[in-house]
Amino acid sequence: MSSSTPPVPAVRVEGVTKSFGATAALAGVDLIVPERTVFGLLGPNGAGKTTLVRVLATLLAPDTGRAEVFGRDVVGDAPAVRELLGLTGQFAAVDEILTGRENLVMFGRLFDLPPSEARRRADELLERFDLADAGDRPAHTYSGGMRRRLDLASSLLTRPRIMFLDEPTTGLDPRSRNEIWAIVRELVRDGTTVLLTTQYLDEADQLADRIAVIDRGKVIAEGTSGELKASVGAGALHVRVRDPEQRTEGQQLLSRTLGVEVHLDSDPVALTASVSDPERVARALTELAHADVGVAEFALGQPSLDEVFFALTGRAPEEIGADDTDSEEEDAA
Repeated sequence: MSSSTPPVPAVRVEGVTKSFGATAALAGVDLIVPERTVFGLLGPNGAGKTTLVRVLATLLAPDTGRAEVFGRDVVGDAPAVRELLGLTGQFAAVDEILTGRENLVMFGRLFDLPPSEARRRADELLERFDLADAGDRPAHTYSGGMRRRLDLASSLLTRPRIMFLDEPTTGLDPRSRNEIWAIVRELVRDGTTVLLTTQYLDEADQLADRIAVIDRGKVIAEGTSGELKASVGAGALHVRVRDPEQRTEGQQLLSRTLGVEVHLDSDPVALTASVSDPERVARALTELAHADVGVAEFALGQPSLDEVFFALTGRAPEEIGADDTDSEEEDAA
């Protein structure tokens, strides 16, 4: 009877802590990221997401605990770890004066690629990221989405086994976000592991195979998007009334019948409530009809990832801001 050795995970974090003065940025993080997956890391401002990424990227040393990338210790074997990873921060790190091709060749030389290899890889990546036609234009003429693609391309010059993407679509328009999403999916198909921090919950929902929610320096929940939604223990009722002037009446009636708080959404005709009893939902909708509160549409299903986030952290998703660089670290720098 033969025994097989379990595969080494792309990332293993055990009891990692990191403090900046009296502020604990990481308070005992445990995490395993399987190889060839997208692993999403969610959390409110200052939760410790960026601090954890910088520890894994060997940019910060943990105070206690251990972190490994493909079995290599991020402190004791930092040079080997750096050869395995690519890192893209929240803002595109490109030279505005240089052309796209010159940027990539420059980064290739910084990564110790021979000149001919740096030029060859630059041409390959410009083609792959749909930047070939703009390759000889100065980077300051690029759109935000093009700059992000160029930044991602520079991180792939050495063909890393794992990519750390820290808020990769911050500030991008929907089309550019979709382009980055397509690139992330392609990276994983080609065998790259992706650790993604994001301020957009729909981004984690779309891309991540597994998601960890981090708050106050600790992982407070982990699972697939479906598992996290199921963990809240309630469904979500979404109702849209026909007449905005009847929404308050509908809110009061639903709250009374369902026995739960009913929320007013930003949509002027929308109402939302967390529910667990389908029979009560049926009675509530009947009561709306009896009161002549017209219903344009309704849906009953799993809670959204936004609602899961609020249930886990007590904070609304919009509190995850684009300036999330772990303020405790910035203050200590």
